[in-house]
Amino acid sequence: MKLIVGLGNPGPKYTGTRHNVGFAVVDEFASRWSIDLKTEKFHAWFGKGSAHGEQVVLLKPTTYMNRSGSAVLAAGRFYKLELSDLLVVSDDMALPVGRLRMRAGGSPGGHNGLSDVMRHVGSDEWCRLRIGIGEPLGDASSYVTSRFGDDEQAVMEPATRRAADAVESWIEHGCDLTMTRFNGDPSPEGGRTDE
Repeated sequence: MKLIVGLGNPGPKYTGTRHNVGFAVVDEFASRWSIDLKTEKFHAWFGKGSAHGEQVVLLKPTTYMNRSGSAVLAAGRFYKLELSDLLVVSDDMALPVGRLRMRAGGSPGGHNGLSDVMRHVGSDEWCRLRIGIGEPLGDASSYVTSRFGDDEQAVMEPATRRAADAVESWIEHGCDLTMTRFNGDPSPEGGRTDE
């Protein structure tokens, strides 16, 4: 079984904002695999189904970004999962809009949601997929809760689909192979161009 967690903030006020890219990717994945995310469980919107022959649990924590770890810990304990079964999807201000980066571990890079997940699970040894939202010129907290401009949205729509492709690849092939396929600038074929 795999646990896929998209980070974001609950409620219509935050729908479509930069900080909710993780939610958008999980929604795209759920739509592809007909997984219902309308149940509340583990302090999150919860769905369970299968993809590529693997049982998957999807979470969108409702605790707000900075307290995302409690949902991850609750679901992981309930299903008795290993850290290798966890993928967390989030936004990243250090990456250009639409750029993907998957990593098997490491620091949270200043991302409060990732920091809270790390604190709750007691380790950084789990896979995370970050989607670039661009670097703010001013206040970071206002920037992450803002919406994408039209030009940016034209980049983010295919990037969200590509991120869902990366989630599928992680389920089938794991973190390392998915990193080599999806990190870097997207190519028209869906792979990377900086190999």
